[in-house]
Amino acid sequence: MSDHIHDENCDHDHDHEDDIFIVTDKDGVEHEMVMVYTFEASDQPYAVLLDRNDPEADGVIFRIEEEDDEAFLASIEDEEEWDRVVQIYNQIIEEQANE
Repeated sequence: MSDHIHDENCDHDHDHEDDIFIVTDKDGVEHEMVMVYTFEASDQPYAVLLDRNDPEADGVIFRIEEEDDEAFLASIEDEEEWDRVVQIYNQIIEEQANE
């Protein structure tokens, strides 16, 4: 995904105690993930999560969906949507790096 480093020098808020999610990977292994960034693409909100126990790992992008006033994270299954979202996220990171 992105080479963006999430540490004390980046522009993100790192007090994420309320933004921890348990995500199960394709092998059935659970990971504690921390939401570190949200953004919109085509009026759809997305969230970037990092593995809380492996901060060197690449982040994962999820679509934020709402149902009955409840927000939840959904995997991006569509390859076209994934490519578009990753491109937009990389542009955002590049713009932030140039500031």
